[in-house]
Amino acid sequence: MAHDHEIYMILTDIAVELRDVDALRKYASYLEQLASRDNHRLYLAIAYRSLGVGHRLAGEHAAAETQLRQALGLFTKLGARWQIGRTLFELGELSQTHSHTKAREYYSQALGSFEEIGAVPNAERTRIALDSLG
Repeated sequence: MAHDHEIYMILTDIAVELRDVDALRKYASYLEQLASRDNHRLYLAIAYRSLGVGHRLAGEHAAAETQLRQALGLFTKLGARWQIGRTLFELGELSQTHSHTKAREYYSQALGSFEEIGAVPNAERTRIALDSLG
């Protein structure tokens, strides 16, 4: 039987993929509470990234960057390469609003992470984002 952590992690991750701000705020906040309570660093990092995406979609760029950097730090400590790549991709998305140079840097790092582990769909999505920068 799935635990609340897993259910809310799945709901949160789906909300990220759908770019659904209302669902992100609802599910990511609950995931953050559960993960903090139980000191589950992976799910806490997923919650941070998801909250960061929600802030970005709401135009709250400073809060988005803070959350995404927190997520990246935790994923890096965990050695979660796919999650690192996903977070770098989101930082690239955020950076497009103010610096194509910085966005390109984040996307390139994300692409490296994805290629290193053979995450082909993520790598392709990242290449498309890089190409869109010109």
